[in-house]
Amino acid sequence: MKQYSPQTITLQRLLVLHSDYVNDLQRRNPETRGTYERTLREFMRWVRLEPELECSAKEIERYKKFLLTKRKLSPVSVTMYLSSVRKFFDYLVGRGVLVSNAAKLVKGGAPIQQHTRKSITIQEVQALIQAIERKDEIGFRDFAVVKLMISCGLSEIELIRADIGDLKTKKGAMSIALQLKGMKTKERTITVPQDVKDALKSYLVFRTNAKDTEPLFMSAGNRTRGQRMTSRGLRERINFYLEKSGVKNGEVRKITALSLRLTAITMMAQQGASIDEIKKKFHIVKELTVRRYLENLI
Repeated sequence: MKQYSPQTITLQRLLVLHSDYVNDLQRRNPETRGTYERTLREFMRWVRLEPELECSAKEIERYKKFLLTKRKLSPVSVTMYLSSVRKFFDYLVGRGVLVSNAAKLVKGGAPIQQHTRKSITIQEVQALIQAIERKDEIGFRDFAVVKLMISCGLSEIELIRADIGDLKTKKGAMSIALQLKGMKTKERTITVPQDVKDALKSYLVFRTNAKDTEPLFMSAGNRTRGQRMTSRGLRERINFYLEKSGVKNGEVRKITALSLRLTAITMMAQQGASIDEIKKKFHIVKELTVRRYLENLI
């Protein structure tokens, strides 16, 4: 293994460099900024215990041990926290403060199972939305589906189980009752944001005579007209727009319909939501699942 010559940085200088780095992040893509700042704060608190930092693999290993034993973080979390240190050291190398990035020699807490799907950026969301032509029932339906997945984080099963009667409007506010995976009744109700409400209202113009028991999102094909959309059909429509917009960009297995739900989760995390808040909103049972979803922020 290649060895880097240890370098040291005084605490006073490191604090200034950290401040510069945070300011530099403000000019970067907001998709990653929140996680970088949050996880790096732990490292800076740890650094303050010493008058200077030795930028060596040995020292980063010591920090890793601290995260595992003192902070008692999970291996997945440790991997995330170490990643932010690597990014910071990359910045220091770019500034000419460090000759090389010793943090790259230190592996994460444990090999983690990388999530097979990933979220998309705000720019990609905009490209996806613009790719949906709203000139007929199918276009307006697909637009409403995508808006619900991105803005509300709804899953495929929640969308295809929804009926016309699940939509309620009271005092101008629209809500929708949802049947979660594994549930037999529609126990979850969410308030629909204004932009999603507008998308649904535009689609429902084509469904003016529909009964409350009819599916909210209905197949519009010649042979399947009137039937509930299937998970496969919904995925095919979203993949069509992901390819049309260029968002998929060859990443067939990583950018899928699930990416839209993950995008809603990551956007909530970027706004400062805790893991518990994300678990509650998106009905996710395991904290580890949320952390794996958020790995792409690093």
